[in-house]
Amino acid sequence: MCVRELRLLWRHCPTPIHRATPSSPRPSPPLCLAPCHFQQLLAGWFSADLRLKVWSEDGAGKVVEIPADMTARDVCQLLVYKSHCLDDNAWTLVEHHPILGLERCLEDHELVVQVQASMSSDSKFLFRKNYAKYEFFRNPLNFFPEQMVAWCQESDGSIPQSQLLQNFLNSSSCPEIQGYVHVKEPGRKSWKKLYMFLRRSGLYYSTKGTSKEPRHLQLLSDLEDSNIFTVITGKKLHNAPTDYQFCIKPSKARSDCKEVKMLCAEDEQSRTCWMTAFRLLKYGIVLYQSYNGPHQRKSNLSPFSAPVRSVSENSLVAMDFSGRTGRVIDNPVEAQSAALEEGQTWRVRHEQKQQNTSATPSSLIHRTQVWFHGRIMREEAHKMIMQQGQVDGLFLLRDSQSNPKAFVLTLCHHQKIKHFQILPCEEDGQVFFSLDDGATKFTDLIHLVEFYQLNRGVLPCKLKHPCTAVAL
Repeated sequence: MCVRELRLLWRHCPTPIHRATPSSPRPSPPLCLAPCHFQQLLAGWFSADLRLKVWSEDGAGKVVEIPADMTARDVCQLLVYKSHCLDDNAWTLVEHHPILGLERCLEDHELVVQVQASMSSDSKFLFRKNYAKYEFFRNPLNFFPEQMVAWCQESDGSIPQSQLLQNFLNSSSCPEIQGYVHVKEPGRKSWKKLYMFLRRSGLYYSTKGTSKEPRHLQLLSDLEDSNIFTVITGKKLHNAPTDYQFCIKPSKARSDCKEVKMLCAEDEQSRTCWMTAFRLLKYGIVLYQSYNGPHQRKSNLSPFSAPVRSVSENSLVAMDFSGRTGRVIDNPVEAQSAALEEGQTWRVRHEQKQQNTSATPSSLIHRTQVWFHGRIMREEAHKMIMQQGQVDGLFLLRDSQSNPKAFVLTLCHHQKIKHFQILPCEEDGQVFFSLDDGATKFTDLIHLVEFYQLNRGVLPCKLKHPCTAVAL
């Protein structure tokens, strides 16, 4: 019996009657469970481990057994540990609804079993990275344009970053996001452009222009019993006016499109602002605690927390064998220098051994890196960047579709995705790779990525976050 069936049994189970009748001098035994007995049974079911299936980006699935009180963050740590991934606090569980074309990232504190109980049979959980999950705590001004924040307009945009976030986290304050949003009319494919106000009490629209007088405001949706989703289908399906769709879906609604409020923003920055403000106004200080949680776990690891690196990587130490006896390198700067020197020595040694072969290790070694995705299309690269959070410095490398000898760097900057071609150039019989027409040349793509992780060069920003896909 699953959780959903137990809830239905509770809903339709009447209270037993123990009143005696003339034909039966003793009370009849109850034909169903009393509420207190049912709650005990339900608690027993919830305390047992439940089977949860999670899917990766490549379509593979993994089944894990979890307790009922396990949060989304704990499940991610468990999957990171089982998949031998690097836990950088960017992994997340995604609630995916293929029929509705919706998905959202679960908050770290949400109980996975409760979310699963509200999902339909066709829905599933995905395991992927989301670098933008808490990016608004680091750079709030990038997420909240002044023209959309009411108190910024009242103070002529002079509110500092700390006060901007404090207004959202403080339950006694009354922050407000405002702006035009396209709203899909129920049961029709037409959209209406309305002026919206997002407050702690819910999302409202004005019936008279941009007026915020109480008599002109109508409630579109509350925040307490709703979640905000990204619409992943194209704008043609819903005849949307722009590509920046999102929606508000009641937590209890499974596959009923009538209860979903379809919305559409003017641009990506506006959509991000609405969705981020919705999360902050709904969860408040809980989000900030989840953001600070990984730093506090270092001193007190939970039973499901994964090591920062795999066991084999943690067991490695830097050694110096230049003398008669080896010594452990304790200085981190010296250890890093030794690692770089060893890597360069390895490349030179293997290039000399394989210089007569057609495929040298330096020309293939990049294919083992997490940021290289082979022969994927431009649209697929764009989709991956969108899914893993449009933060500055999120990048991936792929094979060029137009030039078989070239590669393409896909980079996100200011919520815009740009593509830069990496062209090969030959000098003295050796092939180099360059982003700037040969002004800066590299023997392989790993050197190129390492350089632009430290230097911006011709790029709009440094390479910070590799766009990765894990195999469960």
